[in-house]
Amino acid sequence: MQQYISTTRQKQKAFFHSGATLALPFRKQMLRKLSDAMHQYKKPLAEALWTDLHKSYEEAYLTELSIVYGEIRNHLKHMRRWARPERKCSPIAIMPATSKVIKEPLGNTLIIAPWNYPVQLLLNPLVGAISAGCTAMLKPSPYVPHVSAVLTEMIRATFPEEYIAIVEGNRQVNQMLLAERWDLIFFTGSPSLGKMVMEAASKHLTPVVLELGGKSPCIIDKSADLKVAAKRVAWGKALNAGQTCIAPDYLMIHEDVKDKFLKLLVKEWKHLLTKDPQKAKHFVRIVSDKALERLIGYMDNGTIYHGGKYDKETRYLSPTILTNVSEDAPVMQEEIFGPIFPVLTFKEIDEVITFVTDRERPLALYYFGTNGDYVLRHTSSGGACVNDVIMHIVNHDVPFGGVGNSGMGAYHGKESFMTFSHRRSVVSTPTFVDMPFRYMPYKLFKLIKKMV
Repeated sequence: MQQYISTTRQKQKAFFHSGATLALPFRKQMLRKLSDAMHQYKKPLAEALWTDLHKSYEEAYLTELSIVYGEIRNHLKHMRRWARPERKCSPIAIMPATSKVIKEPLGNTLIIAPWNYPVQLLLNPLVGAISAGCTAMLKPSPYVPHVSAVLTEMIRATFPEEYIAIVEGNRQVNQMLLAERWDLIFFTGSPSLGKMVMEAASKHLTPVVLELGGKSPCIIDKSADLKVAAKRVAWGKALNAGQTCIAPDYLMIHEDVKDKFLKLLVKEWKHLLTKDPQKAKHFVRIVSDKALERLIGYMDNGTIYHGGKYDKETRYLSPTILTNVSEDAPVMQEEIFGPIFPVLTFKEIDEVITFVTDRERPLALYYFGTNGDYVLRHTSSGGACVNDVIMHIVNHDVPFGGVGNSGMGAYHGKESFMTFSHRRSVVSTPTFVDMPFRYMPYKLFKLIKKMV
């Protein structure tokens, strides 16, 4: 495997330096090929998502396939404008020179994807790489083997490996990939693995985009529309069984509305998933036995207000609410990545701000109520929604990414194009005039000093 990876990277390096990826018509053609391939493999991908995660076709389409289709359409529509040189003003000190910024592809890139949204989190970054004119080596997750197998077949049937290649395997394969020198590494996963990626990249001074996670708070203020909040929060936590990097991780509820909100939340879960979520078509399973055991362990961290049922054979875990949770409990220290909601209460919103800012900055922050501007002004997170959850990821016109422990760099839409590009500053100076004042011995220094 190491030999294959090294040889393929060298092929991609040669292919990139041939200039084959630079022309915009080529990039658009490759994006269309990717779109056609996804339509061709739509059914196998959906079936694989059901096999590995019990993800329904509807959820697979909405949260995986449609997002990539939309990203491709957006890039095809706007790529030419994004790639256009940007004219910049030139200061008087360098006149009559002209200044501009050109966008050039970074080169040979590595994209490592996680298992929770294995299609869109592998292919969405790939759209940015193709659009910007890069090559890419793709690494899908081994925890969803059927999805990874279909993705591998699709990519190999669509692109030559000297342009877009894909390799499967475990963390040992990740180490082989990270030992190579890339021009950009795009990694989506946990903060702990993100640190390993960054450490490996530092040996070659390789830039990284880290899309990580964290404990994203969901704040329910007493001014919130509780019925709407409960419906949206119930959906956000049930989506992919909470195995979403921007899932609302824990609840902070104003003590005056706690009881009413929790009753509404349970009601909305029953509406979304029926009274028996285990029989619901649209409720995803936990990815592995190990992950399920970790989640079951959280049950002892508080009082089970609702749920708490599980089936190890099918890796089912019901939506669960935990009350009487200590701030120091493991369920409040680690990203949950499952359908468990620990609940804390507050009296004043400043208590929430202190609690959130004393911890690592999360990938997302959700606030329900009428004081959203105040909360946003005094906190930090990768992204945020006021009176909603999850939906900021849908807008192609805003960047998606983390901050601090939840990641670095951003993508989606134009941000993806820029992430895989180098913005190169160019100053062009004519030769018909050559100002003498910049040369030694710096004549007219006092005059020049006022100009610069």
